[in-house]
Amino acid sequence: MAILKAFKGIRPTADKAQAIASRPYDVLNRAEARIEAGKNKYSYLRVIKPEIDLADDVDLYGEAIYAKGKENFFNLMAEKVLIQDEKEHLYIYAQTMNGRTQYGLVGAAGVEDYMDNVIKKHELTRPDKEADRMNHVRVSGMNYEPVFFSYPAVKEIDEIVAEVVKATPEYDFTSEDGFGHHFWVIRDQSKIDRIIELFTDLPATYVADGHHRTAAAALVGNERKKNNPKHDGNEEYNFFLAVHFPDDQLTIIDYNRVVKDLHRNSPEEFIAKLKSSFYIEEKGIDIYKPQELHNFSMYLKGKWYSLTSKVGTFDDNDPVGVLDVTILTNEILAPFLDITDLRKSKRIDFVGGIRGLGELKRRVDNGDMEVAFALYPVSMKQLIDIADSGNIMPPKTTWFEPKLRSGLIIHALD
Repeated sequence: MAILKAFKGIRPTADKAQAIASRPYDVLNRAEARIEAGKNKYSYLRVIKPEIDLADDVDLYGEAIYAKGKENFFNLMAEKVLIQDEKEHLYIYAQTMNGRTQYGLVGAAGVEDYMDNVIKKHELTRPDKEADRMNHVRVSGMNYEPVFFSYPAVKEIDEIVAEVVKATPEYDFTSEDGFGHHFWVIRDQSKIDRIIELFTDLPATYVADGHHRTAAAALVGNERKKNNPKHDGNEEYNFFLAVHFPDDQLTIIDYNRVVKDLHRNSPEEFIAKLKSSFYIEEKGIDIYKPQELHNFSMYLKGKWYSLTSKVGTFDDNDPVGVLDVTILTNEILAPFLDITDLRKSKRIDFVGGIRGLGELKRRVDNGDMEVAFALYPVSMKQLIDIADSGNIMPPKTTWFEPKLRSGLIIHALD
């Protein structure tokens, strides 16, 4: 039984929504965020990456960071460009990319659901990043950013959403990356009640993107519960901010790899070794994109290759063993390139498919990397199968696009 709760959202005024809205904290480093925020005093990057307003030698995990983020947030509140709704609502946040729109339900997810694994995960979290986001929540008393969830599509929910979005959206703009962002408030209480009721029939929801923010929000909520002798379960800290998309509207983009060297192999030796696990076809100088599951593309010494996995290199009955990222690690990275820990190795880097395969070619051609591998995207079914089985995906397996804009909706814990 999944929890979904209406809440009093803190939102931009309509005239400031586009100026405030920013990309999430984890897709930009400090320098990139500073450039993107520029002279825009309303940019939400000043809240979620407050280091851009501080000296470069400030500890990124120090108290000054969290204090500055809180100060910048409450400055927006004081200036009345962020205002809290007077009543509890659910909301709809839709995104358009390449002419296709996906519709997300914005509501508060349950801390209890996270603790009880009703909210299912597919990635490990890093303690340092988890602690960082927890400190932002502790200091501010806010879920500054939503997490990106998915749920098994429900026809009646789709119908209610379709009815709501016939109205003029509260916000409707195209961000600088070309993606459309559209936002509605669900004010009809009967619709809110019915959606919440339908959510209770869901066996689980799934973290699509934002595992660190999810963990941080849930753990701080649980922390507050333990520290409150009068806890009754109705406190707002028992819930955290999430945007829930039906699984049939989401598409996972490929997440590719580039490697610095061939680990003492010549290109000819390396290709010869790959023949034990792959059928190899040279494709020439034109970019080659993987055509199906278990087909890879490789770029090496100015040429593209098709690599097709041989039977025995994967296990279709194992939700992790069937993944192409697993095959790549087990059949290429570990045995021939001596890369066994993708989280720690400095010889490998990861490139989101949103950048295109031309970015792989560029990284190799400029000498930064020696070989690149492009993978066929993981499906939502594979993600759900892994989460349901209690398994964890290898690092850097999924890339969701468009990313949720931060600053369009905030949830207060008090």
